[in-house]
Amino acid sequence: MIVLCATWGFQQVTIKIASAGISPVLQSGLRSAIAVLLLLVWARWRGIALTQADRSLRPGLLAGFLFGLEFVFIYLGLSYTTASRLIVVLYTAPCFTVLGLHYFVAGEQMQRRQLAGVLLAFMGIVFGFSGESGGPPGAWIGDLLGLLAAIGWAATTVLIRATRLATISASKVLFYQLAVSAALLLPLSPLIGEAGISQLSLPVVLALAYQGVIVAFASYLAWFWLLTRYLTTRLAVFSFLTPLFGVAFGVVMLHERLTPSFIVAVACVTSGIVLVNLPAPRQRAARVDG
Repeated sequence: MIVLCATWGFQQVTIKIASAGISPVLQSGLRSAIAVLLLLVWARWRGIALTQADRSLRPGLLAGFLFGLEFVFIYLGLSYTTASRLIVVLYTAPCFTVLGLHYFVAGEQMQRRQLAGVLLAFMGIVFGFSGESGGPPGAWIGDLLGLLAAIGWAATTVLIRATRLATISASKVLFYQLAVSAALLLPLSPLIGEAGISQLSLPVVLALAYQGVIVAFASYLAWFWLLTRYLTTRLAVFSFLTPLFGVAFGVVMLHERLTPSFIVAVACVTSGIVLVNLPAPRQRAARVDG
């Protein structure tokens, strides 16, 4: 999860680079299209069936729609607000996730200690970015779209755990997400008046390749595999690290200033992760007795 969070945090840098030559929504659609082609090759090589009847079609299509809608909200939101404001709002998603799992998925109920860990990590994110300057006029529209994206992200995660999708292969879950989102975003780009591809320099191509190959294909495949194997409440809190990694990469690669609030945020997020992942008292006692 830590490696995945670093991978997702670095994506923010590559999105900025690729945006110099490819419109945002088209960029996201191309990313999904590249990844779904790689996934088809991967599934064929591994002998994984992606089209067999297993009663996962309806939840799979819904998960793909929510996944695509999340990125529509993200990219449209960025046209109204700053990236720093949107990422803070977007990463309220783990809070919505653990709440949704608490009510809809058996065995994922939170204990007080886990709730405290989630709240501590969330407060770390808010505090870490509280020093950011205010957004442009109309920023509240982008913030609202970011909140909708967060809810969409959380709804997708809960849907995967609460339906037939939890019992199928991670490859097929990812196939639903990528195929539906590519089909949604590619035609949406010209419909909303995007310029499309303006220039294809080497940095732009490499940045898009990173998003399609490393993020949308390899990291998402690993993420959905984790969702089918481990408690999502424990996995979700790690995602608070992603915006922190994003800022860290900004400091190293874009020479942004490292603030004391960011250091405090790292401490809060780390402490929150520890709280969520500590064994229950009964489990600790059993290990001692054993």
